[in-house]
Amino acid sequence: MQAKEIAQYALKALMESGAEKAKCVLTSSEKNELNLEADNINLLRTTFNNGLGLKVIKGNCIGNISINKTDKDSIDQAVKDVLELAKASQPDDAHDISPMQEAAEFSYGVDSPDLDKMYQRLVEFQQETKKRYPTTILEGCMVDYNRTTSYILNSNGVDFKETKGSYNFMAMFTSKEDGNVSSFNYDSVSLKNLDKPLIETAQFDTLLRQSGEQTVLKPLEGKFVGDVIVTPNAFDSFLGSYLSYLGDYYMISGSSVFKDQVGEQIAHESLSISSNPTSELLADRDFVTSGGYRAEDLKIIENGKLNTYLLSQYGANKTKLENVRNDANRPFVSAGNKELAEMIKSVKKGLLLCRFSGGRPSGNGDFSGVAKNSYYIEDGKIQFPVQEVMVSGNLVEGFKNITDISSERNESGSGFIPWVQISGWTVSGK
Repeated sequence: MQAKEIAQYALKALMESGAEKAKCVLTSSEKNELNLEADNINLLRTTFNNGLGLKVIKGNCIGNISINKTDKDSIDQAVKDVLELAKASQPDDAHDISPMQEAAEFSYGVDSPDLDKMYQRLVEFQQETKKRYPTTILEGCMVDYNRTTSYILNSNGVDFKETKGSYNFMAMFTSKEDGNVSSFNYDSVSLKNLDKPLIETAQFDTLLRQSGEQTVLKPLEGKFVGDVIVTPNAFDSFLGSYLSYLGDYYMISGSSVFKDQVGEQIAHESLSISSNPTSELLADRDFVTSGGYRAEDLKIIENGKLNTYLLSQYGANKTKLENVRNDANRPFVSAGNKELAEMIKSVKKGLLLCRFSGGRPSGNGDFSGVAKNSYYIEDGKIQFPVQEVMVSGNLVEGFKNITDISSERNESGSGFIPWVQISGWTVSGK
């Protein structure tokens, strides 16, 4: 069977076996991967993978299963298994599948990898790192090309095909000088092409430089409440937690801090957040949501005002609110008017938070964690890299207390995020 025929066969088998509603997602991928470890390029491989996801609803009970074998016998067994899973689950009339939509095919990105260019760019990254930052050690790097084709079908008539291809680069590194070793750091990026040197993408050059500066850290004495400038990589993790208050878990339980606040001011007026999965600016685009809807770009917060919740079809059915056709995983945070250097000059006493290690914030937004690879700021100047200090505060209030947003934004290939300055968070040293 051809790829689409496999998905069609699985869907038909589910319905003929007694499913009332069913969904099938067949994904085939090809990955060409080049690795550098311990300063040596030691692996080039190509892998092919298939995955079939089945979802079934019967008697308001749901079953989900994924398999990586797509022969007829494996599919037939998976159909039996997923129906048994549904039989064992609790009924809930909020379970559903996406409605009929116009059939469509989506395709973007490069069709095949340039393996020579992948090798050249990885060697170049290795050489440039040694040249610019001789104390920095590349612990591991990987450049890959990934091409996936997905068929999304359901019993309501949904019929989507999505094909996409992009390059990805990741590097982990640390620095060593005079017996002192920095904390490890890392970055990653998705790319449409390999036209630029890898060291000039995302935040690699900045983070590599900082790694060399962080072999000797200074302790921070005492505790203070001040300004924290959150870098794009760190802000991305905070943003995920913040947006979770708009999603299924908190909204269904009724415990969301943003309950009944659509149209209300929930953040500083300088903050606007969209999720734009179909944007041509991205290397990693999405045209179909995980729920089986054709994806639509979405303005979540506009000038600090909440435009929408982020409910799945299930969440919308449970809350009697509107679902969104967006997985909220392609963030575009609006840029500000001030350069990062000017933001730093405005800080009397604070922190440049480059990496945050901590658990998820509580239901009311309280959080606490360790600032890693970060810098102490005083009188408008970066003073020194700090030994691990604690940062605590409230995420919800923090987004209201934004004082500046940088004009620069990090381009990760899956979003655009600036540096964000927040007042009122507590920094605790020894």
